[in-house]
Amino acid sequence: MAAYIFRRLIVLIPLLWAVATITFFLMHATPGGPWSNLGDKPIPPIILERLNAAYGLDKPLWQQYVTYLGHAAHGDFGPSYANRSLTVSDIIRQAFPVSLKLGLVAMFMAVVAGVGLGIIGAVKHNTWMDYITSLTAIIGISTPSYVVVSVLVLFLASRLHLLPTGGWDGILSTKVIIPAFALALYPAAVLARYTRSSMLDVLKMDYVRTARAKGLSEKRVLFGHTVQNALLPVITVTGLILADVVTGSFFVESIYSVPGIGRYFVQSITNRDYPVILGTVLLFGVLISVMNLVVDILYQFLDPRIQLN
Repeated sequence: MAAYIFRRLIVLIPLLWAVATITFFLMHATPGGPWSNLGDKPIPPIILERLNAAYGLDKPLWQQYVTYLGHAAHGDFGPSYANRSLTVSDIIRQAFPVSLKLGLVAMFMAVVAGVGLGIIGAVKHNTWMDYITSLTAIIGISTPSYVVVSVLVLFLASRLHLLPTGGWDGILSTKVIIPAFALALYPAAVLARYTRSSMLDVLKMDYVRTARAKGLSEKRVLFGHTVQNALLPVITVTGLILADVVTGSFFVESIYSVPGIGRYFVQSITNRDYPVILGTVLLFGVLISVMNLVVDILYQFLDPRIQLN
């Protein structure tokens, strides 16, 4: 297993290089620049020249690219153009833990609700409970997270005054409820669909019928023989969704004023803050790759027949 993990980590290097290269040239090909939104009045040419010289933007594009790769290889992602007192590393250090905590809370809610609804839908197949769980999953999949958070803020915060309208005070505060629920709805719906489908396939297997024929209780058949085998495809989706929830909470964090990495990423795109865009994209690439690796490792513990060679 150690050799397998080592090979996967080595492959991560060219992957991140490709992500950084594509992102770098796409950013500079986009119309506008980092100083386009500094104010209503146009910037004097002499000030613009000094700003470009101060941040190395007056050099040829290939030289900027090589310089950035050299600094990034040593962990230096440069300063932020919009927040000049902060570096990209400072922003990630401050904002990423917030997104991570929010994403883990949302994912915990999604796993509990999604797997639970999927099991209920499979066990009560073609009953009214199955129809309700399927309808809930369809609603969750078809409703974007920014719509969910907006509706929750409108009714629970603005109209009923039950929850705060925005902000962040940690996972133990009531301010986590709305953004966590908005982020959890879609993954919960996806997990419910995958769990139900996988459970229905496993329930038809011969060994499940054999276990029932031996006189085992339905509870033991369900949790001792069915759920564990049905979780393999669910684990795959869970790992990918976790990375997506942690890194993809752009609109939810922006709407609910959560100071996470997603909100900074949206602001960096608006401000053409090239270093922050590159730094966050690379962070997202690392997270998604690591979660894929964790999922592959979990396979071996869930099913001993799978060997990581």
